[in-house]
Amino acid sequence: MTAVAKAMTKFRLAVIQLQVSSVKADNLSRARSLVKEAAGQGSKVVLLPECFNSPYGTGFFSQYAERIPGESTQVLSEVAKENKVFLVGGSIPEDDGGKLYNSCPVFGPDGTLILKHRKIHLFDIDVPGKIRFQESETLSPGSSLSVFDTPFCKVGVGICYDMRFAELAQLYSREGCQVLVYPGAFNMTTGPAHWELLQRARALDNQVYVATASPARDESASYVAWGHSTVVNPWGEVISKAGAEEAVIYADIDLQYLADIRQQIPITAQRRSDLYAVTSTQDRSS
Repeated sequence: MTAVAKAMTKFRLAVIQLQVSSVKADNLSRARSLVKEAAGQGSKVVLLPECFNSPYGTGFFSQYAERIPGESTQVLSEVAKENKVFLVGGSIPEDDGGKLYNSCPVFGPDGTLILKHRKIHLFDIDVPGKIRFQESETLSPGSSLSVFDTPFCKVGVGICYDMRFAELAQLYSREGCQVLVYPGAFNMTTGPAHWELLQRARALDNQVYVATASPARDESASYVAWGHSTVVNPWGEVISKAGAEEAVIYADIDLQYLADIRQQIPITAQRRSDLYAVTSTQDRSS
């Protein structure tokens, strides 16, 4: 392996656990500052949290919604270009022709919008005595898989509740993704129970790196996020993890290590495609 090829098997990923306020301009300014900080530490891919520009909640989505391109995505484009990073822009409430979506824009190091993932699975849950939340009261679901290329590897994108659906991760893995990113905002009920467990499961099942970005916890918010943004390696180990407060965490992604894991436990070659299959019914966005 040449020195250049060897260098391309490793890169630094940063996850920003942002303290989100009710002031959009402040959220954008803070995101700009923390992306710059992450790039200064050598990060090539930077991940922001779900609803990073607004409070999370059905009562806020229409108030903070904007078109893409729009104010928030213009800032993200500038930040990606200024810092020469792939910027996974968490998610923002998107207004498209009167319909609202929970959308993740991804920008290349030149500031170009290379992808827009609309949350496929809407967060409609009811845990008696603990939490009831219905995203479908205000949001519409996306209908496309979302993969983007970097010089290092392919990356698959989901948003929060998308992570609970193993089929999506399997399809991304089959398309050649080695890293899956999920901006998310699990709450104080589902967070301690399932947040890390789901990430480790998706990483282990598909022998990929999984990174999640949560907003920092705000106990005074109407929806209290769990925090604990995390990166998990293909062996299912947590290699980086935040607490509840605002933070930037880092993980050095080693694609040779990933290849070694896949060679040692070759589940892709051992799948019984004569007995079962997970298939996509639509062309993905790219």
